[in-house]
Amino acid sequence: MTLISDLAEVGIRARRRVAYHLLPFVFLIYVVNYIDRVNVSFANLRMSADLGFSDRVYGLGVGMFYLTYVLFEIPGAIIVERWSARKWIARIMISWGVVTILTGFIHSAGQFYAARFFLGLAEASFFPGMIVYLTHWFCSRDRGRAIACLYTAVPTASLVGSPIAGWLLGVHWWQLAGWRWLFILEGIPAVVIGIVTVFYLTDWPSQARWLLDDERRWLVNELHGEVEAKKRIRDYTITQTFCDRNVLLLIACWFLAASGYLGNIYWIPTFVKRLSGFSDWGVTSLLTIPALIGIAGMLANGWHSDRTAERRLHAAIPLLVGASMFGALIVTRHNLTLAVACLLFGTGCYQAFYPIFWSIPTMILSESAAAAAFGLINSIAQPWRLSRTLCDRFP
Repeated sequence: MTLISDLAEVGIRARRRVAYHLLPFVFLIYVVNYIDRVNVSFANLRMSADLGFSDRVYGLGVGMFYLTYVLFEIPGAIIVERWSARKWIARIMISWGVVTILTGFIHSAGQFYAARFFLGLAEASFFPGMIVYLTHWFCSRDRGRAIACLYTAVPTASLVGSPIAGWLLGVHWWQLAGWRWLFILEGIPAVVIGIVTVFYLTDWPSQARWLLDDERRWLVNELHGEVEAKKRIRDYTITQTFCDRNVLLLIACWFLAASGYLGNIYWIPTFVKRLSGFSDWGVTSLLTIPALIGIAGMLANGWHSDRTAERRLHAAIPLLVGASMFGALIVTRHNLTLAVACLLFGTGCYQAFYPIFWSIPTMILSESAAAAAFGLINSIAQPWRLSRTLCDRFP
């Protein structure tokens, strides 16, 4: 009994130390990533007017991001698994930060397309790489909460980025418009944090000098035991993973979920502005509402899912609530208050689905098979995003 209690105490210490050491930093990385990915939606409140871009030019530019993003999702995720997560993530951050800064100096549609093309190339495999990295450190029973902590960076980025964008859009320094400073100043943190990543992150628990010896041994044994248990059920190759029924179902689920939510990411600031007639500051302030709802929903849903060891309903219910709110827009479109409320509340609730969904593949896959599956699942929605942004013309 004493040995069992001692092991339990070591396990609690190890899990707590890993969470405190890694989650705040990966959260910060993803906040910077998401701000840089969607700042074009806020910049477009002024950029298209200044440069004479039509809605179709803007939509095509947004879509160019996904041409290269899709191509390197799977290879990049496998690199994280087999080579070095910290070096690959650092490379991604530094390169996307440089491209974001350069986007602040575009003057033509061609330059805008090129900037988005290279941003997709720089950023490809970041998200699946981060999920793979968390599987190196968190046991199955903790992954819902760990991924929830990572994913709360998305609404937090909106919460932080929206007021910053609203302020920067109103400045005019050194003959440069505010939307240009939006790209320049928001690209710098990615470069700085990318350099820090090389020295702060650790690739594997066995290399973690910041863990005590008994904590390191416990974590390595626990994670190794989970991997071996999955292999005893079935040891997937990468090719078998792509043909597995469960993986195909997850791909279908992700595709449908993305088609219901992602269409508004790059258009929601413009949509709210045209619908409400609010100022840039009013629009960016209003968009903090779904961010707050999203943060609360992700953390609560992730905690409860881990506590009950249930995934499917915890993933399905937020989708149903969010879809209902989006559907209600059809009925409430002539009532400004209700329409905006449905849009913002639906956007916030929908986000609670993501951390639970991404914890599901780790229940059946491990190592390179899991890495390839993360890349495949995340990339499958990108052709849809591309087709939407290429073809949509905003009214």
